[in-house]
Amino acid sequence: MKVLYIGGTGTISSACVAESVRRGLDVHVLNRGHTARRRPLPEGVTTLTADVRDRDALRRALAGSAYDCVVDFLGYTAEDAAAAVDLLDGHTAQYVYISSASVYHKPVRRAPFTESTARRNPYLAYARDKIAAEDVLRRAYEERDFPVTIVRPSHTYDDAHPPLPGDWTAWDRVARGDEIVVPGDGTSLWTLTHADDFAVGLVGLIGTWQALGEDFHITSDEALTWNEIYEVVGRAAATPARLLHLPAEFLPLVAPDWFWSDLIVGDLQHTAVFDTTKIRRFVPSFRPVVTWPEGARRLHAWRSAHPEETRPDAATDAVLARLAEGHRLASAAVARLAPGEGDGR
Repeated sequence: MKVLYIGGTGTISSACVAESVRRGLDVHVLNRGHTARRRPLPEGVTTLTADVRDRDALRRALAGSAYDCVVDFLGYTAEDAAAAVDLLDGHTAQYVYISSASVYHKPVRRAPFTESTARRNPYLAYARDKIAAEDVLRRAYEERDFPVTIVRPSHTYDDAHPPLPGDWTAWDRVARGDEIVVPGDGTSLWTLTHADDFAVGLVGLIGTWQALGEDFHITSDEALTWNEIYEVVGRAAATPARLLHLPAEFLPLVAPDWFWSDLIVGDLQHTAVFDTTKIRRFVPSFRPVVTWPEGARRLHAWRSAHPEETRPDAATDAVLARLAEGHRLASAAVARLAPGEGDGR
């Protein structure tokens, strides 16, 4: 079976490429051709070079080719989806679109999420763009029989990329004993999925004709609070995590320069627990095995072996330090105004 991955070297896509090769598929990868030092492509993968935003270059790269399946990790908007339909209609038997589980209704009405949960996220532009792209693809399936399968990852990581707001900077702060920002009281439930487990589910859908016109989230069943997530990091790093709980809604106001601020408000602060019945029914081999404690141990080992690639980002570290210092000063000011001290009693 001939499969094309658009992307192929990211946290999730590289695991899917490796799993496809392991299963004996004829794997092709299309991207801009940047060297994937962290995640090199396996032997036997055919590479195509083009910028997916350059429609003419993309058309030239795919000229005369046909695929049993195209898996698109680089489509983000309705315009991207429409372009994919125009380019690939009639040239692939299946188009797997990588959407996002952030599309599910926020605020959360009911847990766990199922694939039939309403899609609405007024807080996160990324999620709204993914919803719009899904809508384009649904219409293409209904009106043109375009063979789409929609897949929604949630928070997925691998051994080289921790699933923390701030990435390795957050891990580094825990390891050196500095405070780390946790949204709210840290008790909302969150689901982390290792990319190796995700790949089993996605590759199992390739070539499954019953999956055409269907949507799936592919996630672990392990639900943890954010407090627990960071406590596990602390145990892996042999340093107890110092958690700073801040209202999530404050972050875009006090840290608008931090990439994660909007993502926390629109996604990470909410409970995200998933019913995986559907993907297990279509792909019986999907049985996630990498728990977060095991994943954290693997991340710790990777960090120890690659210190040059896991240094904290100075800008992100400065934002987190600023939040911690601001909280300290505010707490001190409140303490000075405690009854009997600042009100004349």
